[in-house]
Amino acid sequence: MKYLIIGLICIVLPFQASAELKIGFVNAIRVMDEAPQLQKASKALDTEFARRKRQIVSAKNELRKLEEKFQKDSSIMTEAKIKRESRKIRDKKRDLKRQQEEIGEDFNIRRSEELDKVQKIIIQVIQDIAKTESYDFILSEGVVWASKQVDITDKVLKKLGKKPKKRKK
Repeated sequence: MKYLIIGLICIVLPFQASAELKIGFVNAIRVMDEAPQLQKASKALDTEFARRKRQIVSAKNELRKLEEKFQKDSSIMTEAKIKRESRKIRDKKRDLKRQQEEIGEDFNIRRSEELDKVQKIIIQVIQDIAKTESYDFILSEGVVWASKQVDITDKVLKKLGKKPKKRKK
């Protein structure tokens, strides 16, 4: 595969000799960390799952109180009542664990959906910049080093709506 890419570049470069090749680089990790769309999606997810998270906390508190009461009162309970209360606590623990797993799975699914949306927006922005500024290549992952001359990360972030921070040279 590597040799195929090198071969294609060797074939294309002579044809490009008359025109200079314009290459850009995007730091995908930085874009994902700083994209305002991702921060907005994260806040929306927190809001969406807040009620369910409060229910989990409430159920944990209720279970803790039930266990404390059982510990305190078990010495004066009948054997049948101890079994009933013990089963009740075990069932509530099982139900709580199931609810926690459900909310975790649901949250992960929704987070993946939102991440996909943001990634599509980012790709579109990068493609728009590449077309309007006549780039031949835009590289991202797998780049070991890129000079400031080819790094268009700030342009991408600006187009996504974030004001890029001043970076040290």
